[in-house]
Amino acid sequence: MAEYEIRPLQMKILEILQAVDKTCKDNNLRYYLTAGTMLGAVRHKGFIPWDDDADIAMPRKDYDYLMQNFSKILPERFEVRCMENVNEFSAPFAKVYDKTTTLIEKTYIESFGGVYLDIFPLDGVPDSKFKQWWHFFRYQYYKKVNYLVYRDPYKHGHGPACWIPLLAQKLYSKQWIKKKLRQLMMSYDYDKSNLVVDHDDGWKGVLKKEIIGKPTPIMFEGYEFLGVEQYDKYLSQKYGDYMMIPPHNKQHQHNFYYLNLNKSYLEFDESDVNHSL
Repeated sequence: MAEYEIRPLQMKILEILQAVDKTCKDNNLRYYLTAGTMLGAVRHKGFIPWDDDADIAMPRKDYDYLMQNFSKILPERFEVRCMENVNEFSAPFAKVYDKTTTLIEKTYIESFGGVYLDIFPLDGVPDSKFKQWWHFFRYQYYKKVNYLVYRDPYKHGHGPACWIPLLAQKLYSKQWIKKKLRQLMMSYDYDKSNLVVDHDDGWKGVLKKEIIGKPTPIMFEGYEFLGVEQYDKYLSQKYGDYMMIPPHNKQHQHNFYYLNLNKSYLEFDESDVNHSL
């Protein structure tokens, strides 16, 4: 479990979620609470008590509009990073950061920003099982290559462990692999497909679009947000018996390396990491 107080962190995340919710509603953009955030809304009426992040998903057309226009339509307090607008951002989804805070996920300071909300694009997938298999086979390949071209090849020393990332970085450029990954994810139009997916969930996350349905009001921490229409089918497919509270040893948190809810990452100094969370 994390060493910091989780509730103040959750309240900061809630502020980001409120800002994104208002922006989406003001601009007629579809979004859904998903994953553990949707589960929390149903089971806990808010955050899962030990959860230290939040997830939403947006159909690709709406997601791209937000990525392209965030600086105009989101409050200045927030920054959006995605692989389309930040060269060194490798993930095939976006993060909305609160610029008034600092959060470092790992022990290397290059991986930092503010407290964040994850936004995942929703794409279509083919009806054919074979085409689905081929689609996700290629997705996993591109995703792995994408990881390797961004990885420090000497992370585990100068022995054989560095050979594969070095080879990947010689064969593929960052821009090329991100372009291929995006093209593949967008192969099937969300609005024209019977089946849809958040690619981060992989093949097992393929859903009938009617399950996602229309963004449906649901209460979360006392505020009305928008969630998956057929939440029981969605959560059952993703988590099984989702109303059962997992045992303590299954209640995972990130346990971030450094967290400061009162100082902007734009003012971050390396000496700050010597202070207690």
